Amino acid sequence: MPTLTCPVCGKAVQQDDLICFTCGANLPRPDAQDEDQATPPTLMQEQVRRDRTARACPNCGVPVTDPADLICAHCRQPLPQTQGHISPVVLRLTFPTGNVDVPAGTSLLLGRDPQESLVAAAFARFENVSRRHATISVDDAGHATVRDEHSTNGTWVNEDRVLPGVDVRLADGDNLRLAADITAQVSLPTQQPDPATFSRD
Repeated sequence: MPTLTCPVCGKAVQQDDLICFTCGANLPRPDAQDEDQATPPTLMQEQVRRDRTARACPNCGVPVTDPADLICAHCRQPLPQTQGHISPVVLRLTFPTGNVDVPAGTSLLLGRDPQESLVAAAFARFENVSRRHATISVDDAGHATVRDEHSTNGTWVNEDRVLPGVDVRLADGDNLRLAADITAQVSLPTQQPDPATFSRD
């Protein structure tokens, strides 16, 4: 049997090896000629290729360097948002016991049970907050909601009670109250620029 070597580093390799264990190079396979050479790209390969393709402003044609940009840095016009883009927005709840941050594309359970809630320590001394009290969700576009998880003493947004199991939209400046004792200020940056606020000057 002839000795096989890596075409990149020259080290000996086995016939069944797919990569060289010395340098990591892909090895040519002897039966590759029998296979269809035009193997279609995977979904992940297509996504990476699309992500690497630079966007350009549809108004002025200048390349957009940061995919999170909402307006063109050159002409100041709104940019179309790519589908599937996850917003950089983070919802912040400012409780007296500390801040709770919820990034876009995630959700967080508020409550006293440390096995259920990552922020249970913030509510440890509030006995009227349920172990599973409410869930805060922020979607990929940065829109936030709260859902009461059938808590014993209720959840309120701006003094309006949240019905158990119902998602209620949160906005920047809202007050979120759990039970009677603990209230948080909602901080949520505005995501979509208002085109009326832009001018060409």
